[in-house]
Amino acid sequence: MDHTKLANLLFPNSKKTPEEYEALYPARDLPAGAKVTRLGPSPTGFIHLGNLYGALADERLAHRSGGVCFLRIEDTDEKREVEGAVPALLSALHYFGIDFDEGASFSGEVGDYGPYYQSRRGEIYQCFVKHLISEGKAYPCFMSEEEIEEIRSLQERDKLNPGIYGPYARHRDLSFEDVVERLGDGQEFVVRFRSEGSPEKYFTVTDAIRGEMSMPENQQDVVILKKSGLPTYHFAHVVDDHLMRTTHVVRGEEWISSLPIHVQLFDALGWDYPIFCHNTVLMKIDEETGQKRKLSKRKDPELSLEYYQKEGYFPEAVREYLMTILNSDYEEWRLADPEAPLDAFDFTADKMSNSGTLFDLNKLNDVSKDVLARKTAEEILAFMLRWAGEYQPSLAGLMADNSDKLLKIFDIDRGGPKPRKDLINGRQIFAFISYFFDEHFMIRDDFPSECSPGDIKEILRRYLASYDEADDNETWFGKIRQITADLGYAVKPKDYKKNPEQYKGHVGHVSNVIRIAITGRSSSPDLWTIQQIMGAQTVRRRIAEAHGLFD
Repeated sequence: MDHTKLANLLFPNSKKTPEEYEALYPARDLPAGAKVTRLGPSPTGFIHLGNLYGALADERLAHRSGGVCFLRIEDTDEKREVEGAVPALLSALHYFGIDFDEGASFSGEVGDYGPYYQSRRGEIYQCFVKHLISEGKAYPCFMSEEEIEEIRSLQERDKLNPGIYGPYARHRDLSFEDVVERLGDGQEFVVRFRSEGSPEKYFTVTDAIRGEMSMPENQQDVVILKKSGLPTYHFAHVVDDHLMRTTHVVRGEEWISSLPIHVQLFDALGWDYPIFCHNTVLMKIDEETGQKRKLSKRKDPELSLEYYQKEGYFPEAVREYLMTILNSDYEEWRLADPEAPLDAFDFTADKMSNSGTLFDLNKLNDVSKDVLARKTAEEILAFMLRWAGEYQPSLAGLMADNSDKLLKIFDIDRGGPKPRKDLINGRQIFAFISYFFDEHFMIRDDFPSECSPGDIKEILRRYLASYDEADDNETWFGKIRQITADLGYAVKPKDYKKNPEQYKGHVGHVSNVIRIAITGRSSSPDLWTIQQIMGAQTVRRRIAEAHGLFD
């Protein structure tokens, strides 16, 4: 077989040589040790937490080393492509603080190593497919779907490994004349890689996360170019990662099984491998079984990035949490330096997890509380106004009209060495402070059982009679103590604890009657400060309305 003649027959319009492409995409001029990483999503329209998880690892590895992080759109599967998916992906990742140095962008493609859409790189792939055919490392395969299905059935019957290899690669050694005849008959073909591998032989590759990995060679004659003329993922990413000069490939552990194919293709093309970084898939504890399982698009709304946007999580909080599960020593670093920016952390691949990574929404909420505790009232207000404007339009006007009041609310207990840690996300924050607004106020909690209905009514009557907005905190609480003592409750909780038979309850129970009447909740930030923000008119009206409940 004259392989060069066959290559020219199959790809007569492919004129560029591999050497020309090597010159067109030269080695990058970067500092020593700089990493080049890429995110390569398919434009399916579903933007999930895994996209952000991988993108954050890519971005940190590249930028901590003075390198480049680019976005490549892997859109060779036309059936899965969704219109508008790329802008939606860019928007979602930008929301969470991930921007790319090169690649697909809102304004088109940016960078010297494009096109960054695989569907626009057809000539490049065909050049290298042609090159492999000319070296006898690939061949045209005309087998129909029916023939492949027949082979699959035979392999299943005989309990053999499925696929096209060995005796099942029926078109591996077609003559030149046979190929010409089939083309003349209008038969369509794919191009298959001619594997020389054996499952009895092992190869070794060093993974930056998992260390040295040894596995059997690939023996499959995998498809590298489809009938459409577009490449398969296996081939496209090998060509692209080489020509775009990717140094580190961060991807999910589900791709480990494909590594023998990818290593074989890099070897066949005479290229060095990038450093592979196979991270773990995101898992969660299933509420029904108590067992670990993958996050599911169908079962878990928290898999979608849109979930965090709609709930109103601060982007910084989500990134901060993902860092705790991406690098094993991040939490220790954060405890030692709570004020340092995330970018100051020395992110490395060898500290990434190599076993099932457990995603815990409760842990995210705890991290979010810590992050928000470091924010100023102005920062929280600005975020809440943006979030409501986009995701809660029914609240946007109310919040905008009361921005001065909100600023005071968000400033409650914010300063000092122990700032409050009770804010999580936009939806929870508004629910938490909603009692400040009459249209959202309702009494949610029960009045203390230690106080009889008659005593509750009397506590509220006396409080209303004595309330003066001009009282300072100490004077205000002194009046509550007086009501407490006059009605037979212990002014000091410890006195009630020692001699419960002598008292109806203690000052905390009396205070909670007042708190519930004003806020609707048995727990809230400092009640005196709340009243100062609400104003005397609202306080008096709510006390009076609660008093009327016991008529």
